Amino acid sequence: MRERAEAVLRRLAGDHAVLREDQWRAIEALTVDRRRVLCVQRTGWGKSAVYFVATALLREGAAAATGRAEAGSGSPAGPTVIVSPLLALMRNQVEAAARAGIRARTINSANLDEWSLIEAEIRAGEVDVLLISPERLNNPDFRDNVLPGLAAETGLLVVDEAHCVSDWGHDFRPDYRRLRTFLAGLPGRTPVLATTATANARVTADVADQLGDALVLRGPLERDSLRLAVLDLPNPAHRLAWLADHLDRLPGSGIIYTLTVAGATETADFLRSRGFAVASYTGQVEDSERRAAEQDLLDNKIKALVATSALGMGFDKPDLGFVVHLGAPPSPIAYYQQVGRAGRAVEHAEVVLLPGAEDAAIWRYFASLAFPPEDQVRAVLANLSGDRPTSTQALEPLVDLRRNRLEMMLKVLDVDGAVHRARGGWLATGQPWTYDTERLRRVAEARAEEQRTMLDYASTGACRMEFLRRCLDDPEATPCGRCDNCAGPLFDAEVSAGSLAAADAFLGHPGIVIAPKKMWPTGLAAVGVGLKGKIPVGEQIEPGRAVGRLSDLGWGNRLRGLTGPESLDAPIPDDLAGAVVEILKNWAHGDDAWSQRPAAVVAVGSSRRPELIGSLAAHIAKVGRLPLLGSIEVVHAADSDARGNSAQRVRALHDAFTVPAEVAAELPGLSGPVLLVDDLVDSGWTMTLAGRALRRAGAGAVLPLALAVAG
Repeated sequence: MRERAEAVLRRLAGDHAVLREDQWRAIEALTVDRRRVLCVQRTGWGKSAVYFVATALLREGAAAATGRAEAGSGSPAGPTVIVSPLLALMRNQVEAAARAGIRARTINSANLDEWSLIEAEIRAGEVDVLLISPERLNNPDFRDNVLPGLAAETGLLVVDEAHCVSDWGHDFRPDYRRLRTFLAGLPGRTPVLATTATANARVTADVADQLGDALVLRGPLERDSLRLAVLDLPNPAHRLAWLADHLDRLPGSGIIYTLTVAGATETADFLRSRGFAVASYTGQVEDSERRAAEQDLLDNKIKALVATSALGMGFDKPDLGFVVHLGAPPSPIAYYQQVGRAGRAVEHAEVVLLPGAEDAAIWRYFASLAFPPEDQVRAVLANLSGDRPTSTQALEPLVDLRRNRLEMMLKVLDVDGAVHRARGGWLATGQPWTYDTERLRRVAEARAEEQRTMLDYASTGACRMEFLRRCLDDPEATPCGRCDNCAGPLFDAEVSAGSLAAADAFLGHPGIVIAPKKMWPTGLAAVGVGLKGKIPVGEQIEPGRAVGRLSDLGWGNRLRGLTGPESLDAPIPDDLAGAVVEILKNWAHGDDAWSQRPAAVVAVGSSRRPELIGSLAAHIAKVGRLPLLGSIEVVHAADSDARGNSAQRVRALHDAFTVPAEVAAELPGLSGPVLLVDDLVDSGWTMTLAGRALRRAGAGAVLPLALAVAG
């Protein structure tokens, strides 16, 4: 049997490929013993070879067993079902399967029109491997109509990136918890394989426990092709300049990771301005563009993909020559996974971390989007019926949570049995449910510890690869002899004057557009607000401007320091005042210039930062020689989180602003728009409703101007 397995492997990986001992142990356990197996092995070890070889053997056995089944000796093995987290990973796996003569198909949100055909092919025995996304497991139609039959027919279940199953995993995904339902529906002795490269001892134990009686095959996590380094550079401009000076020295093509979408976009734009062929890859890029960018990197048509963690799992380019991080991920385990994309089939690959002072602030922001507090969860449950499904869209206005966070919470409640996803929305089950404060506290503490450990990684004087392997509880971790601490630095922190000047100019250029709202959010009637449909043209504000985003590489740090929750109120600093003046000049003369020069300035009243906003409005009025009419008064403070959803934000703000009589008296006689000044635009509804108040009081047009946008 091992000879047959080796033959399949050679079709998959080449004429000289030989099974590793643990690969064979896993294959034997799956195909002979029909066991459940958890493989925790380094990236590039060959985990996919295990399930493709096992599939081939099981399907060969199925064909031979067809005749024996009639004699009562068992039924043929159905297709292997692979639960895979990303479309990119699915595409790579379909191509790999074809090399081994294995017929693979996928069911995902991008090919709904093929589902019926694929299901017919499965029933006809024409599909060897079916790849599905974890999100399919939580889709009502798929779960109720496809999943039961699929579970009954499955010959082998594969859970790829299995650390996502565990609350303790660095990339926990609620949809993966539906696998418990899938596992429960499998016929007895159906083999199951779970694979991951990034599970420490706690995650390994958790996943193994969820699998039940699993054979755990855990190998050393050494990556002898990777040379790890950290460079401490003073600011984002130096980091961009370093990339511009050193990108050509990095071998082959690779990936540059950033922590935010804005960071990826800015970095790609800057590098292109310096003559490099790069592409950006984020969750906000269209799927067709991402696929084209992936292919360009695979074909070495570009030097690098500049990516967020959207490229974290699933991208397979064996000859990837480097990975650079512009900012540190919040977990050394996540970092190990991302750098593991490099050096799979080349002798040497360079891995460079360029940490930033702003990294911790970005980590805190994403941590704030974790599972909601109990009062918000209880509010969701209280608004669900047990008889009639409520859609997420209808539920959103009733609770102060944004759509993505609400969906995540509902998926967890679904797996916990408190709610049930049905066609048309969500139902309350009426089952008792307890908010597990202790577990959530422990998870939050684990995340905070990971962040502290990542800071230790950046500053350690010890072997970096050994450090990462110990974070993953690798008992065989020893010094690598290759990293900058073991063998000395390969790169220095020097940057050329020309690159630094270019980066400073690029990042120092202020000005982004504030898009105006044109529609009221849906569901306002449910919260007692009589607004719906299109905002009347006579009450809309115009497109506006801000210095930058809080997540920008250039202005982000400066703006977070002024507008963050812990910032102190103070007059506008000279550098920000100068940036605002530059914005106004460009706004007056650019391609998308205002149609009419502002005729007056009005500030948005603020209890948090009245001095900052007031001094900014006064400076604009002085420089522009415009009358400063005063401030819009805030009648009552908003009781909605600025990061909550739009319906709740409008409910809190729709009657919060009033235009003082002395300001209103000046508006009808103005010869141009009012420039409305605020410090921070988050949801956008403060500017929209304050501007609406000015329009209703007689302003002909309102141009919003802010220091920062929170996006």
